[in-house]
Amino acid sequence: MTPDRTNTLNEEGRRPGSLAGEGLVLEAAEAASAKKAERIVILDVSEQLVITDYFLICSGNTQRQVRTIADEVERRLGEAHRLKPFRREGEREARWVLLDYVDFVVHVFHTDDREYYDLERLWSDARVVPFEEVWTASVASASDPGQGGR
Repeated sequence: MTPDRTNTLNEEGRRPGSLAGEGLVLEAAEAASAKKAERIVILDVSEQLVITDYFLICSGNTQRQVRTIADEVERRLGEAHRLKPFRREGEREARWVLLDYVDFVVHVFHTDDREYYDLERLWSDARVVPFEEVWTASVASASDPGQGGR
């Protein structure tokens, strides 16, 4: 049975019974960050699209890292919430791996492909959900003597 992608929205503009919300997509972003994904961006596309609410876009520098990031997102959401993506695309080439969780879609790009497709430009009218990359923040604060290594 395929997931119901109909668009009966509640008062908040969300599909009733939606699992995602910002919480799960933020958790997916944290999982990507734990594997050193770069330029993590979360876009709220619920105003522009009726088939999903969020895009999580991130990138890796190698095909191996792209696979590792996608695997970690899937592992973390599976263990914590028993969620599996409805569909996983791009695994073989590992240039653009897509994890479709219905309410949000994770796009893990190889750096070169991310520049070429430029989803952030295509969806520039979407609201950006604030997210601070964990590993970037910890590296920056550790190198800033004024932060005391925290």
